[in-house]
Amino acid sequence: MPEAVAAAAEKAPCAEHREKLEHIEHVTRDAGQVQRRVLAEILEQNARAEYLRRLGVAGDAPGADEVFRRLAPLVTYEDILPDVLRIANGDTSPILSGKPVSEFLTSSGTSGGERKLMPTIEEEMERRSGMYSLLMPVMSRQVPGLDKGKAMYLYFVKSEWRTPGGLPARPVLTSFYRSRYFLERPHDPYTVYTSPDEAVLCEDAYQSMYAQLICGLVHRADVLRAGAVFASGFLRAIRFLEKHWPCLCHDIRTGELDGAITDPAVRGAVERVLRGADPALADAIEAECARPSWQGIIRRVWPNTKYIDVIVTGAMAQYIPTLEFYGGGLPLACTMYASSECYFGLNLNPMCKPSEVAYTLIPTMCYFEFLPVHSGNATTEPDHRDLVDLVDVKLGHEYELVVTTYSGLYRYRVGDVLRVAGFKNAAPMFTFVRRKNVALSIDSDKTDETELHAAVSEAVQHLAPFGASLVEYTSYADAATIPGHYVLFWELRTPAGGTPVPASVFEDCCLAVEEGLNSVYRQCRAADRSIGPLEIRVVAEGTFDKLMDYALSRGASINQYKAPRCVRPGPVVDLLDDRVQANYFSPKCPKWSPGNKQWISAGAGAGNGGAA
Repeated sequence: MPEAVAAAAEKAPCAEHREKLEHIEHVTRDAGQVQRRVLAEILEQNARAEYLRRLGVAGDAPGADEVFRRLAPLVTYEDILPDVLRIANGDTSPILSGKPVSEFLTSSGTSGGERKLMPTIEEEMERRSGMYSLLMPVMSRQVPGLDKGKAMYLYFVKSEWRTPGGLPARPVLTSFYRSRYFLERPHDPYTVYTSPDEAVLCEDAYQSMYAQLICGLVHRADVLRAGAVFASGFLRAIRFLEKHWPCLCHDIRTGELDGAITDPAVRGAVERVLRGADPALADAIEAECARPSWQGIIRRVWPNTKYIDVIVTGAMAQYIPTLEFYGGGLPLACTMYASSECYFGLNLNPMCKPSEVAYTLIPTMCYFEFLPVHSGNATTEPDHRDLVDLVDVKLGHEYELVVTTYSGLYRYRVGDVLRVAGFKNAAPMFTFVRRKNVALSIDSDKTDETELHAAVSEAVQHLAPFGASLVEYTSYADAATIPGHYVLFWELRTPAGGTPVPASVFEDCCLAVEEGLNSVYRQCRAADRSIGPLEIRVVAEGTFDKLMDYALSRGASINQYKAPRCVRPGPVVDLLDDRVQANYFSPKCPKWSPGNKQWISAGAGAGNGGAA
């Protein structure tokens, strides 16, 4: 009996967790009422906003919500870009928001080849922090004892810049890690991290990764969960460990940090963790890392780990087999659904299989609406009259997410397609289906077919002097390598008896494609090193005829068939790989620099003209 009582006590939520879980119950049970209140609050808070006044919406007047629902159009980023650029260039009048814009969050989606700038307000940080505070109450309900150890979470900041008007522009996670909500967080036994803040905040990717991993290794016995934000980031850490474990073990064995760690703050923080030589720990880690197979390496190096916490939905699903290989059977927990525009919801069953992940949208975060996704070709452009409220979506149906936020986005099309998988009380639970118009993605990059085609069209000009031309091509995101990389399959036509195309020219083609892709891709390649060199695989003549034959054998119509510009790993890639004659890689990283001020200044003229 004492054992049973102890087990029950361990599973019972603490008072703070119980309060958070009751909050989730309340807002999901009264989701419709909460959503009406949220819309009224947003409109009243932003009543001074020029955008609402243009629509004829008086946000602080009675019935403002009904007027908004009748008049406010669906918008994309391009629709609000003139207003965004006015703010970026220093206009401090209430344009989109009734409260001052405190910074821009740089979205991984792109516009004109650049990151989108999402204006946000200071109060939104508190709302995002509130969402984080719900994670551990939900998780600890399924995994007891998480307050008895540490979390080895690998967090990283990215470069930031300032707009001409002086506002910071940075990714949403960088914004959070640099905020007081993260840096001045009170002690919580459920969120004790192995990584010192100094290592998280270091912009040098090598030093940050080295420091966080060595601290995670020193705390090996205390680690109860491991993870990163995205699956791709966690796999980069494993690859880093695979390459640098001898140096890491040397530092632990001697108690002296490698000289390559030159950042004084990082060095001081890690030395406080090392606290002298530990040969026994170094030997134990070395014994695991030196084994020929790295299957189950996470469980072997950190034996008390209960699960791996990473996002494995959307583009990250391609990494699930690799994570399962390295995890050795550890569950993959996918906890949260968020974006630069807003934080949306939680997975209330975080220990489910990756294929079963469903996010419950938290009704207090913003005002949610949903645009039905119809199969086939739509004859008319959708508008706001097609929108469905949060509590009115139907089980099994697919919708595009539309949000109205406290920061000043109104009926903004996020671009995510979701499917209703069930309900938590009155609030729907959604599975992530896809990102609209995205053909390739490895990390935070998003490349669409139009952009890819333009880059390929430019690159093939390198073949012209040799009389060679591109017959057909397709692509796929190869996540089997760490880091993953883009692969292009090219079928070429070459003149009989002509001069063969040198390997260096194909390498130039690879680099030219990369130079033609958007700045998010180029940052991932050049700065973050989270994407590997682009690869061109030249396939034999007639390969795409065989690809068409395969599609027709599977039921495709010969009248409607066209070669896909992007394919997924499986039989099609196997068919293409069987006919590869040569492959080439980009010889260097494409050009990239943070804060493309040319884009801001060039857009500013268009923005001011549009405003006028």
